[in-house]
Amino acid sequence: QISDIRFAGAGCAISKSSASVMTTLLKVKTKKEAEGLFKQFHDMITADHDAPIDAEGLGKLVVFGGVREYPVRVKCATLAWHTMISALHGEHQTVSTE
Repeated sequence: QISDIRFAGAGCAISKSSASVMTTLLKVKTKKEAEGLFKQFHDMITADHDAPIDAEGLGKLVVFGGVREYPVRVKCATLAWHTMISALHGEHQTVSTE
């Protein structure tokens, strides 16, 4: 279970707000739940702009649905999430969304 999660960093508003929402949603989640939420979020943010959004399953993350209309900004919204997945797997390397 994730008992503590936080972030520190500089970036654009999308990057920082995505990281902030992520930290609030993942507290007390299990590793499996965190990975599942990452998958749902990643699927939403990389889907075609007219694909339906699972508002119930994503909760507050729905606000990032519009980011998929700007493919260059998807990296901003997902960077903290990729970093979280890396940390859950015990990887200690620089994370890139490239």
